Amino acid sequence: MSTIRIEEATKKDAALIADLSRQTFYDSFAADNTQEDMDKFLNEQFTREKLMEEVGAEGNIFLLAYEGDEAVGYARMRESPNPVLLKDGPAIEIARIYAVQKSIGKGVGSALMQQCIEIAKQKNARVIWLGVWEKNYKAIAFYSKWGFEQFGEHVFMLGNDPQTDWLMKKAL
Repeated sequence: MSTIRIEEATKKDAALIADLSRQTFYDSFAADNTQEDMDKFLNEQFTREKLMEEVGAEGNIFLLAYEGDEAVGYARMRESPNPVLLKDGPAIEIARIYAVQKSIGKGVGSALMQQCIEIAKQKNARVIWLGVWEKNYKAIAFYSKWGFEQFGEHVFMLGNDPQTDWLMKKAL
């Protein structure tokens, strides 16, 4: 198994992040959703331009995972208001964490998660949290292995399809 290197992304990485975002989202969810809902989401809410604007925006931290010189995954952390069920207190969200299809199971997610937890601790967060589609069983198992527990749920609109995301948290 080769070594995964994690780097914090900058504005110069915005196009790469946007392309990875769209590719990994599509690869992760297209098989379980209609083409119409996927297209609507990608063309309205998850456009390349919107994704590029997030990189370098206040409150966002992007990490890139590399295997050699190839980008094989990324994570987006976000400092934002806590969900009501989480209450107040220092917390940070993992808004996205994805690996490219061919690299799943090769340690990319673990390397990104470890770095996300380190950053959360450096920022004095007491809790790290995320949302995950209730039918994404592999991701739920991955997060559970890292000590995340469900604390609520919310609706995520994928195109015209209201889906349930579990909210999961881990105390730091």
